[in-house]
This record gives sequence, structure tokens and C-alpha cells, in this order.
Amino acid sequence: MVGHNAVESTNGRERIDMNTFRSALSFALALLLGGCLVGPNYHRPPVPTPAQYKELPPGWTVAAPAADQPKGDWWTVFNDPLLDELEPTVSVSNQTVRQDYANYQEALAEVQVARSALFPIVGVTGSVTKQHGASGLNTPGAPGTGGTITAGSLEGTASWAPDLWGAVRRNIESSKATAQASAATLANATLSEQTALATALIELRVSDANIDLLQRTVEAFTEYLRVVENQGTAGTTPPSDVITARTQLENTQASLIALGVARAQFAHAIAVLVGRNPEDLDIPHSTKVPTLPTVPVELPSTLLQRRPDIAVAERQMAAANAQIGVAEAAYYPTLSLSAAAGFSQSPLAGLLHAANHVWSLGADATETLFQGGLTHAQVAVAKAAYEATVANYRGTVLKALQNVEDDLAGLRILAEEKNVLDSALRDATRGTEIAFNEYRAGTVDYTTAATAQATQLSTEESALNVEQQRLLDAVSLIGDLGGGWSADELQNPSKSAAAP
Repeated sequence: MVGHNAVESTNGRERIDMNTFRSALSFALALLLGGCLVGPNYHRPPVPTPAQYKELPPGWTVAAPAADQPKGDWWTVFNDPLLDELEPTVSVSNQTVRQDYANYQEALAEVQVARSALFPIVGVTGSVTKQHGASGLNTPGAPGTGGTITAGSLEGTASWAPDLWGAVRRNIESSKATAQASAATLANATLSEQTALATALIELRVSDANIDLLQRTVEAFTEYLRVVENQGTAGTTPPSDVITARTQLENTQASLIALGVARAQFAHAIAVLVGRNPEDLDIPHSTKVPTLPTVPVELPSTLLQRRPDIAVAERQMAAANAQIGVAEAAYYPTLSLSAAAGFSQSPLAGLLHAANHVWSLGADATETLFQGGLTHAQVAVAKAAYEATVANYRGTVLKALQNVEDDLAGLRILAEEKNVLDSALRDATRGTEIAFNEYRAGTVDYTTAATAQATQLSTEESALNVEQQRLLDAVSLIGDLGGGWSADELQNPSKSAAAP
């Protein structure tokens, strides 16, 4: 408890202490606002990129600018209504995407945690106590045998550690970069799951096409068996031909049944990718395979902006760079300021009177003189961690270039293979007709006709496989080019990471 006279008698000293506190505070603010930041400022290290892609297919041109690049709903270029219906649900219902969204929200909260260290901590404390004495002689109105005194205090406190060397600001910088990396991770997960959905649907559509092919083949082989059985009954063909024809039909029927397993698995995978139970999604059989698009290809350097996985690696590099500054700040002294003001009175009556006012001011400065090389080691750790992120970034860029080159090579080579297979299929189809007519005329045995039929079926299956792989390479190319994403979206979190 401090009385009114005590406050008056120390009034001059109070003004001096307050002036000292204000001077210290002004000095700390000047240092803080002066932007003193230790540690290296971040600059993205250069990564050599080729002028153009080596495997660019003949007739393809580099898209310039990016206006022709698939954006947003990139899957529409495949002209599949079911794909158009399901793809938007990936960013909403896919559980992998939802997990990465939660991680992104956590990273944003960590930025706020880091930023809070820039501001003072302000609190208020109040207390009331009752004390019963052995005698009430000094207590007005108290019984002679003892008395109860009620005492109280009310105090506000403030403490602040100015960010003199930028450790807090470097930590905020690191947290922001980490949050941006989380946003890019979310975009990368979304794109990855979207391409996985497109891949699964293409495989399901090709399974349907294979089912149609085998159903037509079963019908043809059934007719061939009928002809062979008639000739066997007439005695114009040996029983072995009937067995061969029947075996050929039964093997084809077995292959047709086996396709049902793969189709069911693709349908189940599609359901999970859109966040649904496998039994809840029924995908009808379709006779239409998605359209093969021609994807405009941009310059290799644009991958640095369009690939979210590259953005993740780049932002991780920025975060690690900021941590070097956080570590180096430990070389320098720290300053903390504190203040408290309030009222204390016993008995409680008149607590808020000026005579009961109490206050205190404080400032602490700390400098570590010896730690056995701890700070130096921590700086070395931060620098090594940064160098690791640089290597990861450059490796991610190289891997991205490889991905695109692989996709382009696949599309170029498979286009050549398709042309040859188209010619082979025409020849195989014609060869089957000729061989079976010759068999019916009795000029060749059934083995010749059966071989021609097997060759035609194998060629048709190869053509479908090539068509499937070309579609998958197109999906992969769009994904490896970054889909419709751009690193510019990292500056707009609401756009790059909408809530599922």
C-alpha cells in the first residue's frame, strides 16, 4: 500500500523514471522501425533451363504467351461428360486434398503465432484477500476480540521484447514462406488427385472399349464355330478343327469376363478419388473413349511458375534462408521492457483513490558471452539446411523437365506407332477375311484361319493400348505443365486454397 503523501514526495522521481522509460522505448522503436535484420536476404538461386524441349513432337509449336494453355477446368479438353462432372468434386471431397487444406490452415495460423511476438504482452491482475487478526484494536469498528480486514489490488502489466536484430521478423518471413509452400502443396495435391481421376476414368473407358472389342470377337468366333461344326457334322473337316474353334471362343469369353475385374477396380478408384464410398458410385458402360487433345507446350522456363511442386521447393528454400537470420540474431544482445501500474489498498474501501496508486518500470538487457560454440553451430545448421533446400529445388526443376520430356517423347513415338498399327489392323482384318474364306473353300486348314483371327484380335488390342497410353500421356503432360495453376496464386490465398 502506498499512501497519497508518498506519491507526492516521489513525484519528481516518477517524472524522471517515466522520461527514462520513454527514452528507452523510443530508442527500441527506432531500432525496430529502422529495419535492422541480420542474416542473408533471400534471392532465388538461378537454375539453368533449356531454350526449348528436345522431344517436342513434329508440328507442335511452343505456346506464347500462355493464353492457350489449359486453365482451371483443364479436363474439359478430353470431351468426357462424366469427367467434367466428377473433376470439380476432387477439390471439395477428396480426403488427401482436405488433409493438405488443413495443413495449409495450420501454416497460416503459425504465421499469426510468429507475428504476435512483435507486440507487447498486456495483462491485468486483480486480487481480494480477507485477513482475520488476533486483535481488532487497530481496526475501526472491529470487535475487541479480533477483526477481519479485506485488502485488494488491481494491477495492469505490460512487457515487450523489441525485435532489435530482426529475429522475429525473420521468423515471420520463414512462416510466411512455409504457409505459401503449404498452399502450393495443396495445389499440387489437388492437381495430382485430379490427374489420377482423369487417368482412372480413361483406363475405365478403355476397359469398356476392350469389352466391346471382345464382345464383337466372341460374336465372330461364335459364328466361326457354327460354320466349323456344320462342316464337322458333314464330315468335310476334322474334329480337331472344331476343338480349335471352340477353344478359341472359350478363351476369348474368359478374357471378356476377366476384364470385369479391372473395370470394377477402376470404378472403385474413381469413387474414392471423389470422396465417396465405392458402392455409392455407379458408372454405366460407355462406348466412347475420351478425345485425345493437342496440348500447347510453353517454354521450359515457365515450369518455374506453373508447377506447384517447384513452388513448394522454392518456398521451402525461402523459409530456410530466413531461418539463417533467426539463428544469427542469437549473436546479439536482447532487450526486454516491462511496466506495471495499478492500485493496492487495505482495507479494500477506496482502492481506486490516487493515494493507492502503485507503479513500476523495468528494462533488461542480456548478452551471452560463452555457450561453447552453440550459436555458431546453430547458424551452421541453418546454412546447411538452406543448402539442402537449394539442392532439392534444383533437383525438382530437373525432374520437372524430365517429366515433360518423357510425356512429349511418349506422345511423339506413340503417334508414329499408331500410324503403323492402323495399317497393320487394316491388313490383319483383311487377312482374317481371306483366311476364313479360303478355309470355307477348303484350300487351307482351320489353323491358318485361327491364326489370322488371333492376329487381328492382338492387333486391335495393341491399337487400343496405344490409344490409352496416348491419352494417359496427354493427362500426364497437362499435369507436368502445372495444369491451370500459377505461382502468382500464392499471393492470393483465398484463390489458391479455397476451403473444401
